[in-house]
Amino acid sequence: MSSASLRALLAHAIDYAGLFPPADLALEPALRNQAGYVRSPDRWMLGAFILPVAKFAAARAQLKQFEQEHPLQISALGPKTAKAADFRPALEKAAKAIKEFSTKHEGVVSIAQFEMPLPPGPVAASLGVARATLGDLALNVFWEAPADAAASTIEALASSGAGFKLRTGGVSAGAFPTDGQIARALVAAVRHRVPIKFTAGLHHPVRLFHQSVGTKMHGFLNVLGAGVLAAEHRWSEAQTQEMLADESAGSFAFGEEAFRWRDWKITTAQITARRRLVTSLGSCSFDEPRDDLRALGIF
Repeated sequence: MSSASLRALLAHAIDYAGLFPPADLALEPALRNQAGYVRSPDRWMLGAFILPVAKFAAARAQLKQFEQEHPLQISALGPKTAKAADFRPALEKAAKAIKEFSTKHEGVVSIAQFEMPLPPGPVAASLGVARATLGDLALNVFWEAPADAAASTIEALASSGAGFKLRTGGVSAGAFPTDGQIARALVAAVRHRVPIKFTAGLHHPVRLFHQSVGTKMHGFLNVLGAGVLAAEHRWSEAQTQEMLADESAGSFAFGEEAFRWRDWKITTAQITARRRLVTSLGSCSFDEPRDDLRALGIF
């Protein structure tokens, strides 16, 4: 059995991104995996399936694996645009595809989330375009920007109703932001009340060096835990960074009433409340995070 505080921290926290590196699966096996995950005892930990809008048509043939009791919950991924001028037509095309796909497969498909990189240029201009384009779609929207622009982008997103997406890794050492960059983003998200989600590199519970990328990978317990604790205790960037850098699984304790990291504590009820800001992480594996938690005796 998993503790109540662990369930609160990881409830629907892992968006399955099996189509992306390093798993890099084809659409059919990735959706087959998702169909199995939504029927597994661990589905409480599962979030949405990350599906590029460009693959909606190809996904139709695989929808027979899903049903009203076990729907395909999708986080629709919009394309990356190299120029600000390309952003509006790309967004309009994505919005049209989301409407059509949702309507045609109502009851079997649920699209509640949309994520897309912002183009180069002023954030405010892109947000104005986005509001005009996505206004009638009931979606939780997350805009991605580089880690070094996270704090300023989050500030621009304040009061917009949209969230921020932070890339926390990749397939090479250079793709991983520093602890300081992640801490800066988390503290900014808390300060401006902007929801934040993460993508890439968070396969393991606790920070560790991994030979495959030649650098230290951030732990998802570090990142999600630092997010809720920073929100609860109004941590500084320095305090948040200290938790992100912790490589000891023994620092993390999960009970029925509370989660503790070292001498800091947050109740299970408050974890649930803070998770409205610290929402989810995209992972190309749903198995690896669970296997590692079991190996640590946490789950």
